[in-house]
Amino acid sequence: MIAELISLLVSFLTTLIITPFLMKFLKMSGIVGIDQHKKTKPILPTAGGICVAFGIIAGLLTYIGITTFFFGGLNETLYLFVIISSILIITLVGIFDDLNVSSRKVMNKNEKDIRVGLPQWIKPLLTLPAAIPLIVISVGHSTMALPFLGTIDFGIFFHLLLVPVGVVGASNVINMLGGFNGSETGMGIVYMLALGIFALLTGNSISVLFLIAAMALIGFVAYNWYPAKILPGDSLTYLLGAVVVSGVIIGNMERLGVVLLLPFIVEFFLKLRSGFRASSLGKLRSDGKLDPPYGKNIYSLTHLIMNIKPMTEKQIAVTLILTELAVAVVGIYLVYFHFI
Repeated sequence: MIAELISLLVSFLTTLIITPFLMKFLKMSGIVGIDQHKKTKPILPTAGGICVAFGIIAGLLTYIGITTFFFGGLNETLYLFVIISSILIITLVGIFDDLNVSSRKVMNKNEKDIRVGLPQWIKPLLTLPAAIPLIVISVGHSTMALPFLGTIDFGIFFHLLLVPVGVVGASNVINMLGGFNGSETGMGIVYMLALGIFALLTGNSISVLFLIAAMALIGFVAYNWYPAKILPGDSLTYLLGAVVVSGVIIGNMERLGVVLLLPFIVEFFLKLRSGFRASSLGKLRSDGKLDPPYGKNIYSLTHLIMNIKPMTEKQIAVTLILTELAVAVVGIYLVYFHFI
């Protein structure tokens, strides 16, 4: 327990302390984006996933170090290093996207941005290498209990097909829902805590990964909450997807993982209706509230929220976080008591 508590503290403090320095570096390096839902359209540093990655890796290495030197090591050390490898790969991919800055301004349904990210079709391909560390050590169990489908043994196809599909899928669907100060980070805190708490309840040692990730996000949200001082960028959303998939596969928690990602899966199908051309952003009004950018057409969960009632950016972020919280509570209950 001492090792876990120290690791959580290290993760939180590392992110909290390192973020201001990285913010200055990112801004000086021109790694910036426009905060779209503000009247003044401030230019902020982006690629906040780097800050969170530092915190998570510092926490995991602290945990490995303490357990190795003071408690004789642990069986999960290899798995934790595999997770660190996946985190580094996926964060690097996100940074490539965040670094892909163009001086050309692009129009995004009444809003302008100075950043041009990687083409949508290339992003899934670039996130694929993050699955390699998980594949090469045959991590996880080929027999899975899935919601509504029951128990299925996938055999070798689990590692060669489902693991890479899981990494690519989770990283990219999480990347689709956001654009509001604190929403990506806040939702991440919720599902990381949900996975960590569930793992603790079931005596699963992978809980340390999710709780370390949650503490790193809590350290980051101090700078990303409304009004944000730094934007998360693709480096954060890709990172969160990799952490979730790595942890649920190693911990055999796929059922809860699928349930927790339901809002993002719904977002995927809504975006699919627009051919992945629609943005989650709203149209800023003079009173600071946001109108749906496509009228009554719903291409995102955020459009649904704005159609129900025009809200401020902060209110929409809180609504998304509370939605994820509701999904998490129901998901833990259903999975823990074996309803699914």
